[in-house]
Amino acid sequence: MKKITILAIAFVSILPSLHAQKKDITLDDIWKQRKFIPKQIDELRSTTDGKHYTTLSNITGGQAIIAFEYTTGKATDTLFSTKDIDVTKLGKNLDIESYALSPGEKKVLISTETEHIYRHSSVARYYIWDREKKTLTRLSDDNNKVLYATFSPDGNMVAYIYKGDLYTRNLTNDKTTRITTDGSDQVFNGISDWVYEEEFVVTQAYFWSPDSKSVAFYRFDDSRVPTFSMNEYHDSLYPTVYSFKYPKCGEDNPMVSIHIYNVQKSNTVTVTPPKPFEYVPRIKWTQSSSTLSVQYMDRHQDTLALVLADANTGKTTPVFTQGEKGYIDINDVLTFINNNTEFIWMSDIDGYSHLYRYSISGKLINQITSGKWDVLDVKGINEKTHTIYFMSSETSAIDKDLCSVNWEGKDKKKLSTMTGSNDANFSSDYSCYISTFSNTDEPCLITLNNLEGKQIRVLEDNKKLKETLKNYNLGKKSFFTFTTAQGVNLNGWMIKPPGFDSTKRYPVFMAVYGGPGANTVINNWDGVNNMWYQMLAEKGYIVTSVDNRGTGCRGAEFKKCTYLHLGQLETKDQMEAGKYYGSLPFVDKNRIGIWGWSYGGYMAAMCITKGADVFKMAISVAPVTNWKYYDDIYTERYMRTPKENPEGYENGSPMHYVKNMKGSYLLIHGTGDDNVHFQNSIEFIKALQAADKPFSLMIYPDKNHSIYGGNTRYYLYNELTNFITTNL
Repeated sequence: MKKITILAIAFVSILPSLHAQKKDITLDDIWKQRKFIPKQIDELRSTTDGKHYTTLSNITGGQAIIAFEYTTGKATDTLFSTKDIDVTKLGKNLDIESYALSPGEKKVLISTETEHIYRHSSVARYYIWDREKKTLTRLSDDNNKVLYATFSPDGNMVAYIYKGDLYTRNLTNDKTTRITTDGSDQVFNGISDWVYEEEFVVTQAYFWSPDSKSVAFYRFDDSRVPTFSMNEYHDSLYPTVYSFKYPKCGEDNPMVSIHIYNVQKSNTVTVTPPKPFEYVPRIKWTQSSSTLSVQYMDRHQDTLALVLADANTGKTTPVFTQGEKGYIDINDVLTFINNNTEFIWMSDIDGYSHLYRYSISGKLINQITSGKWDVLDVKGINEKTHTIYFMSSETSAIDKDLCSVNWEGKDKKKLSTMTGSNDANFSSDYSCYISTFSNTDEPCLITLNNLEGKQIRVLEDNKKLKETLKNYNLGKKSFFTFTTAQGVNLNGWMIKPPGFDSTKRYPVFMAVYGGPGANTVINNWDGVNNMWYQMLAEKGYIVTSVDNRGTGCRGAEFKKCTYLHLGQLETKDQMEAGKYYGSLPFVDKNRIGIWGWSYGGYMAAMCITKGADVFKMAISVAPVTNWKYYDDIYTERYMRTPKENPEGYENGSPMHYVKNMKGSYLLIHGTGDDNVHFQNSIEFIKALQAADKPFSLMIYPDKNHSIYGGNTRYYLYNELTNFITTNL
């Protein structure tokens, strides 16, 4: 007995020292040392033969684009290396940022010196590497930075945008042709304006025909669109004014038209819309180079017309018109098959997002998928086997699986073998795919899989990161569900502090986004955000998040129930989540805080005002504070115009509830935010001051919606952490 007792005491005495060996997570680890960033495979492309893939790799003294065999991982070819060029002739080192391969990989299009314009758009210098001639040439004669350079399908030409005009360069005779001539600060050819880029994700707004003989392109005329201006400081004695076209709710939109340029004839035709529509969210060539598909939408975004345009005349033939209750979500699934006699379409007309097969005339052939779950995306379609590979939420709303199905709607299979967030990049011949997987415990696992989902080999297992994580005292991230007082079942995740003691009462810090179709409760590795949450858990906070009504992966009714009254049901659900936490025996119901960014910042502002009785503290980063200040495509999709829905706009603004605010509130915004304008915070500050409500404020000069660059993120998260530990 005595011997056993001594051993037990000795073992117990070791425990504190074992715990002490674990490190505490620091902001320096997260944002300066960047210790927790998983390794990825950069710039992966599948080659024409489908047997190899290429990546951008760092080599001794430079960079290289290297081809690897899928099945073995053996490096088989170097398509380009910075060692191959004469730096003295180029005048500088070449830093490859991205690349594109011509068919057969005979030429390589290289981009460098990229400068971002808005969230997605950027200009860059482009060079063309001829693998046979071993020559590197500038795409534009004067070496100007241009946008969206792309090879034609035959590899003989490259198109690009410069100062709002569309150009082509013939790589056979080095002749450059200017297709449009009216580009300006108000007219954009082949490139979208701000609102289409942000809300329809239309960036490169031109497309080669399959035979390389035509180019279809958008023309944006923003002359009617109101101009928004903001100061840029940049250490100047006098700030400069940056102005751009930005249509807010109820204002005029860009006038958009679609055109088709014939390369051989050097003439352009204009596509004739079926009737006046407000938006043109998508254009896409069919399998025939004589026919372009065009999608038109009304301003309410609840009616969509698909038409086919004759490439020689511009005349259109209707395929079908679909209307939905609430609004239609635009996607990129439209794919033409069977020698252009049919197409695949995705819609939630049956209540969930599913795949459909239509004849080219618009007649439904069959519904391909069905059930009370959503198809999230299509990763590829193998015409030889009639197989569609798609991402599915069928397992659960928090997981994403790769599945396959015959386009007749038969033989549906789940290919993913691990529970969590799966993604796939298929070889061009659909003989295999590269799988990217993560969950709350697995940072990022990249493998090669066969078409049955079986793993062939590991490309990246992030072993080093996993070993690093073992040095830290991490809390377990677990998932849960609860039912609100309104009878709504909601999903959530929770990280409890390491060494959690159920007899204690902990403060709760909630993370929220909450916007339409967007989820935060996902079984994935959430990178640096997850590690910051783990750091807060180390400090004694329960960190958690709940997906309110309006979020995705649970069907159209759940997502679209917030229509016409953004912020109302979402805030109610976050308040219900706060009350739920407060009912748990290990939670201090008087210490519940919430934070969010963008839509999440808006939700945090709504919660600390409308939900002031539940929340002690809130942080809003770059929030919308009144929907009338945001762009029309996004806001009107869910709210219609302020004139049509004044009550929805009024009740959906935290300014309407500012008199109720009780707790501590931190407001953060960048003055250079072109997306959610700093104006939102200015107007909210006025409302807070008028209501005599104290608050804290942090402004980031000249920073955009992402608030990053230099020491910015470290400083920002230090400010966030200090505010939480002081006020919660």
